[in-house]
Amino acid sequence: MDALTESIRENGVLAPLLVRPLNNRMGEYEIVSGHRRMRAAERAGLRVVPAFVSELDRADAVIMMVDSNLHREHLLPSEKAFAYKLKLEALKQQGKRTDLTSRQDVDKSKSADQISDTDSGRQVQRYIRLTWLLPELLKLVDAGKIALTPAVYLSYLSAEQQRWVLEGMKRSDCIPSVSQAHRLKQECQAGTLTPEGVAVIMGKESATQRENLKIPMERVRKFFPASYTTAQIEEEIVKLCEARYRTVMTTTR
Repeated sequence: MDALTESIRENGVLAPLLVRPLNNRMGEYEIVSGHRRMRAAERAGLRVVPAFVSELDRADAVIMMVDSNLHREHLLPSEKAFAYKLKLEALKQQGKRTDLTSRQDVDKSKSADQISDTDSGRQVQRYIRLTWLLPELLKLVDAGKIALTPAVYLSYLSAEQQRWVLEGMKRSDCIPSVSQAHRLKQECQAGTLTPEGVAVIMGKESATQRENLKIPMERVRKFFPASYTTAQIEEEIVKLCEARYRTVMTTTR
């Protein structure tokens, strides 16, 4: 933001904002694309900025805004999750088929290709699941402390059950592993998850007991986009290992 502000102070806003008229008595406009440029221009002391005016309806404006933001670098998992959810809701308002019309359909659907041109439909579903996490857990996902897969499992827990997990994390001083998170989800769906059960599951595998495989980041960083967090890199490596395992098993058979 500081660099953008300085650039606008020296050169002005080179790429016009995209706005749509709100058609109210005040004659106001809503920014569709260019929120960061607008903020930087205000910081630079500009009172006027160039803008294109487009007669977009609310749903079209949301879709365009989300698509613009999704192409930003260094997008946090939570930002992507809520962006996908926002676009989904806009597509539903337009009456377009998304195969993601409810929480249950999010879990069952195999196709959400019109939501993203970079992530698969299944991956879009997984990101949207993050919007059901408590803010405290979602912050840990953004910080790279909880990977996507265990975070998705935890999203199936109720808000109260997620608080039990947070308390268990404090007591055991560790982050839920994939197996622990999966077990928590299973107990939740079976209706048998209790605070005591969470404590038992969380206590079975502490950070000191867990066997870890450490790979120097410099050995793998070059194979992934610069915007990837440590958690995202770990997630991709696990996916590659799973794909390799399936290939080997198929060949063996």
